[in-house]
Amino acid sequence: MQSQHVAPRPTPSATDVDIEQAEAALVEHYPRLVRLAYLVLPPALGRGRRVLTAHALTQRALPKKRASAPAIPAQSTGRDGDPGYAFVRLQIVRTALEAGLPLRRRAWPKLSQLPPLLPQVWGLRLFPRSGGADELALDQQLSALSGPARAAYVLRGLEKLPDGDVREVLSAADVADPEAALREADAAPAQYALLDSPEFDPCSLQARPTDLRRRRQRSRAALAAAAALAVCGALVALPGDGWGPDGAAAPAYAQNPAAEAALNPGKLLRVAPLAWQSSARTDFSVWPARGGLTRDTALLRRALAVWARPGRTVHVSATPGTPSGGPAGPPQLLYAGSVDSARVVILYDGLRIARYAEPKAGTRGVALDFARVDGATAADASALVLDRADGNVRYLTAPWVKQASERDLMKPGAGAMPLDVTGGITAPLASPVTQTGLCTSWNVLQLTDGSGKHVLTDLGELVPARLTEGRPTKPHEVSGAKALRTWAPFACSLSDARTQGVRSVNAWKYAEQQLPDANGTGTWVCTRAETWRGGGPRVLAQFNTPGGAYGAAVAKAENVSACGARDPQVLAGVLWKSEAGTWYLLAAAGWGTESISTTGGVRATSQSRMLAVPAKKGAQADLEGTLDDGTKITGLR
Repeated sequence: MQSQHVAPRPTPSATDVDIEQAEAALVEHYPRLVRLAYLVLPPALGRGRRVLTAHALTQRALPKKRASAPAIPAQSTGRDGDPGYAFVRLQIVRTALEAGLPLRRRAWPKLSQLPPLLPQVWGLRLFPRSGGADELALDQQLSALSGPARAAYVLRGLEKLPDGDVREVLSAADVADPEAALREADAAPAQYALLDSPEFDPCSLQARPTDLRRRRQRSRAALAAAAALAVCGALVALPGDGWGPDGAAAPAYAQNPAAEAALNPGKLLRVAPLAWQSSARTDFSVWPARGGLTRDTALLRRALAVWARPGRTVHVSATPGTPSGGPAGPPQLLYAGSVDSARVVILYDGLRIARYAEPKAGTRGVALDFARVDGATAADASALVLDRADGNVRYLTAPWVKQASERDLMKPGAGAMPLDVTGGITAPLASPVTQTGLCTSWNVLQLTDGSGKHVLTDLGELVPARLTEGRPTKPHEVSGAKALRTWAPFACSLSDARTQGVRSVNAWKYAEQQLPDANGTGTWVCTRAETWRGGGPRVLAQFNTPGGAYGAAVAKAENVSACGARDPQVLAGVLWKSEAGTWYLLAAAGWGTESISTTGGVRATSQSRMLAVPAKKGAQADLEGTLDDGTKITGLR
């Protein structure tokens, strides 16, 4: 985006702002203001300190008394003309820019340049959730900008301010040359939509322990005197055969043999290549160790050490519900080798898959990813994500996989294209999670083993999600033409399940409804995403009109039993406009529903599992169904 040179505008008059007005603006727009502070702060602070500093600066932005705010308009959507918001935003930009100034020897540092006293979290490092490759690239490009240029970019993209207003905000924030800041901001690509991603959201955080070893050393010194008194008192009080050095409790800070073995690459578990053929289990525990670096002791030692104690520069991610602590004992080695521009090690400890990746050149950019995989079946354990690069993904397949193919889930009649597999590693295929803009395709991995074909999709995690089709009590693999046709209009809805720790997604076509005014037959499908942790399933009720390329999500719910194996019932409705221009309320439920009634803006009853009644545009209605046994069900929202 290039700076626009316009004629100077008259300087707007200031507006008085009281504390209550500023506080109301801060509370209402707190997440956006904290995101603004986080993006303007210098990345050199580190993600953890940037989070705490962003919250501290935002909370300190309130005026101490009635103050004047420059009449710089806020971006629309509820903030336009709000002097309280403009004042708080200006304070945040000013202090965030001050935080990036170097400390001077003979001058007292500003409060914003010091680590924040509050908020404070002991024993934990907090940082935002990880985004994709685009967000990482944008973060690196923003880190190369100066503070004023970074502020100009963020005010343009996040606040939607024109360049004239950006100049006024920067001038009010004591920036010496706002015009130069705007010109420098032009060097960064105008990917403003990425500023709203979870990568830059300091209100949605992940937690990791701090350096436990250093913290323990400091605590030991601080508590030495108290510990000595406690030990002396215990020795006086205890009998001779009590909790002494030879009793049941080991001495403080005793070495744990299992923990030591977990860091020893020589103790890694390695499974024989053909163990899966005779094992009673068919999961990750019978995967052999593959890759060209399985004997690289130095690489394996680094991977184990980072797993046990990830440093501050390590990019750590974990699927929801997955602990990220070190292994309790020696884990199993699944892979160690070079892939594209990285060296990758994949380990398994019976509960989790851990993937360690380091660049071939240099030491920056080490990543550690975790995924929960307990209770995996043969189909669930068919593949792991080995590497993502340039919008493509490579998989490491199970030893029992006979063939791998790629297919577009949105084109059921196009067939599957064979994928080369070398040493269990697939050729790269386009990943659907990296596509931007309109969803025009959804590439999936189709694997063939002794039990049949399984379709897996990349949802941005280590373990691809398995796709199934059919009634929730007895789902089937997505292998036949009928299952592929069912999934085709709803493939793009899988993006809703990204980075949620999803194990499988089932699509159930629970109704086909004749549409009013002879508009053909509409299709009702519910998709349910089950997670590895058990909780947090996501259910979407979707409706597709005849010939429509995409289904429309009409209802969404989380942590409900509907559309699942325990409760294979679902009821949903949608306002629909016929080709004749008439609006209708349509509703449908699964088999076993005796009647549907609606209240609120539309009142009607149908003595069947489908309903179609005229309605007004924008009408609001509540749905209720009655099953054959008299049980009441409510509409999915």
